Parts: sequence; structure tokens; C-alpha cells
Amino acid sequence: MANTGASMIRDLTTGSVSRKLITFAIPMVMANLLQTVYNIVDMIVVGQFVGSAGLSAVSIGAAILHLLTFLAMGLCSAGQIIISQYVGAGDTKSVSKTIGSLFSLVVICSLAFTAVSLVFANTFLGWMNTPPEAFAEARAYCLTCFVGLFFTYGYNLVSSILRGMGDSRHPLVFIAIAAVINLVLDLVFVAGLSLGAFGAALATVIGQAVSFIASIVFLYKRKEAFHFDFKAESFRIDRGIFRRLVRLGIPLCLQSVAINFSMMFVSAFINAYGVIASAVTGIGDKLGIITAVVAASLSASGGAMVGQCLGARKTERIPRIIGFSLVVNLAFAAAFATVTLLMPRAIFGLFNTDPEVLDVALIYVPCAILNFFGFALRAPFFALINGIGYARLNLAVGLLDGVVCRIGLAMLLGLALGMGIRGFWYGSVLAGYVPFLIGGAYFVSGKWKTQRLLIAE
Repeated sequence: MANTGASMIRDLTTGSVSRKLITFAIPMVMANLLQTVYNIVDMIVVGQFVGSAGLSAVSIGAAILHLLTFLAMGLCSAGQIIISQYVGAGDTKSVSKTIGSLFSLVVICSLAFTAVSLVFANTFLGWMNTPPEAFAEARAYCLTCFVGLFFTYGYNLVSSILRGMGDSRHPLVFIAIAAVINLVLDLVFVAGLSLGAFGAALATVIGQAVSFIASIVFLYKRKEAFHFDFKAESFRIDRGIFRRLVRLGIPLCLQSVAINFSMMFVSAFINAYGVIASAVTGIGDKLGIITAVVAASLSASGGAMVGQCLGARKTERIPRIIGFSLVVNLAFAAAFATVTLLMPRAIFGLFNTDPEVLDVALIYVPCAILNFFGFALRAPFFALINGIGYARLNLAVGLLDGVVCRIGLAMLLGLALGMGIRGFWYGSVLAGYVPFLIGGAYFVSGKWKTQRLLIAE
């Protein structure tokens, strides 16, 4: 594989699997933790200075924003997988074509989704059964974040390109810039100027804008190392690359949409129980994201390694990638579950000190722990499926996890069996184990060894 001194492409197909995975994953864990800080800091500051209504508003707004963000991440993830396979095969010309095509597609999507979101903002909030006392704050939060979708998509685009090439360190730098700006401006806008949820959203958008601009400058200054010249014709969408991006990106988008739509569907029922239930669910989601950050980082790192190993025809390394990722994920989930179980009021109290919120939070703790282990178990097998670029299996997992199991179990437990809010919580969490069961069965079957590479199609 080409790896000259001028190139910044990193070979992930040689050396110790555990060392390569950890070295590659640690910056991703830190970057994703910092990215998680966006919403967590927003919720902490808003919860402390605005109250439960503001906390509910940010929770609901963030759920809607995540759905729109995951739409872009489907394309970006497809680009990362394709780039990693081309890197493994040593095809730098196709790497350049993929970067240009991906840039153009993501920009087009960002503009389209911004327009749609601004028009249907009230409709989205209505679908979420937003509590009346939180509606105005949630609307202000959503509209501001919708305007900044271009920067959100842009950051994910650059990060996917870098990670596909084996570089997880620089995305950490860019998100650190955004996180620091977001924290400072949260305190200024929310605590200082009392701008509420709007101030929290504005701080997030400004942080992401600065981060995206910094990442573009970085790529441009090192354009030769990335085999991309930034000339206008280089952004032309290549038909072959477009076909591969769409073939994998659309199932990844649909997978994310199915899962997140099902979460929003269930959240709409939970929100009907009032602002306290909405706030607790929002806090629980953020706690789950902390575990998901580690799991997703190892999944993305493992996916890039799987992609490069498949491109280089080194399939013997893949079981070691999956196994080591599984051990690390479970260890972290167990540690975080123990802390949450021992200090639930202290953990939930970081976000809101309302006695009603903390009382309901104690009921949610078992669901939170189940959620932690769900993330840990399914992530390694997503690394395998994504690294191969198996689009149909990705889509099947998303539909079963989201549409069939999450909505089905939530309705069964919450309504049919009369468990109420507990039923909706448990139904959503238990559905998260479906990807582990499907992915685990696929891994054990060994069929992935003969799966045709995406770049060969």
C-alpha cells in the first residue's frame, strides 16, 4: 500500500491488533466524548439555570437534531468505509474521487435538510408531544440548530475522510475546539445573558462552525498528502463512486432513521407523561451516550481496520479485532454501570436537582444499566458489518431493531401489558440487543470471509 513520507494515510493492516485498535480508538473516544459534551453541557447549564421545562426542551430538540444528523452520518460512514477499503487496496486515485464526490453529496444534503427542517419545525415538535410549557424553548433550540446543520454535516464529513485514512487524532483536535467554544458560550449565553435553550443552541452552532472551518483549512494545507487538490473539477460526482456511496449510504441512512425514528416514536409516548418523565428520559439518554461513545468509537475504529484488512486481503486479523473490541466495551460498560448503580442521585443530579426528577430517575436506573450493556455488545459486530460494507444486513438490522422490536416491545409492555412509562423504557432498551444477536450470528457463521468487497462491485 502506498505510504510515502508525504502521505498521511495510516496502515492499519499490520502489527499488533490490540495496539493498533487502542491507538486508533483512543483519540476517537476522546473526540466522541467531547462531542457528547455538547448536549450534556447544554442540558446541565439549561437544567440548572432554566429548569425542568428548559431541560425537556433541549432533550426533545436534541432528539430531533440527532435524527437529522444521522441522515448525514449514513453518507459519511459509507464514505469512510469506501475510503478505508481503497486505502487497503492502495488505490489513491479512487480515494481522491471518493473525497470529492462525498463533499458534493453532503453539501447538497445539508442544504436540502436545512430547508425541510425549517419549514416543518413545528410539525416535528408536535409529533414529539412536546409539553406546552417547553414548546417555545424547544422551537427556539431546533430552529437555531437547523440553521447550523451545514456545519454539523461538514464536521462529520471531514472526520469520516480522516478516519477512513486511519487518522483519528486530528478529528479530536477539531472537536476539542468546538467543545471549548461551546462550553464558554453556554455560560455566556445561558447563565450570563439568560437566553435559555436558544442560547445553548447558538453556542453549539458557533462551536461547530469554527471547528468545521478549522478542519477545512487543515485539509487544504495538506491536500497533497490526502491526494486531493481542491480544484473545482475534483468535486465532480463520479458515477462509480456515487453508485457505491448511495448503495451503502442509503441503507445506513435508513438504518439510522429507523432506529432514531423508533426512539422518537417511543419518546412521544413518554413525553405525554409530562415534563418530569421527559426530563428523566433525556438524562437517561445522555448517560447511555457516554457508554455509546466508547462503543461507537471502537466500532468505527474496528470498522476502518476491518475495511483496510479486507482491502489488503488479511481476513485472519478480523476475529482479533472483534474480540478485543468486545472485551474493552464490556469492561467499560460494567464500570459505568457500577458507578450509576451506587450513586444514582449524584449522577442524575448533575443535570437537575429537582426532587421529582431524582425520584423518577431511581426507577430508570435498571433501564440505564441494560442500555449500557446493549451498546457494548452490539458495537463490535457493527464494526464487522460496516467494515465489509454489507448494506442489506445493515438495513435489516435497522428495521428489526427500530421499527419491529423497539416500537413493538414498547407498545406491548407499555400499553398492552399496562406497564406505563416503565414499559416504554424497557421496550426501547431491550430492542437494542437485536443488533448483537444478528451480528453475532453473522460473525459465527463465517460468511463474512467470502463477502464481496464494496469497491469490487
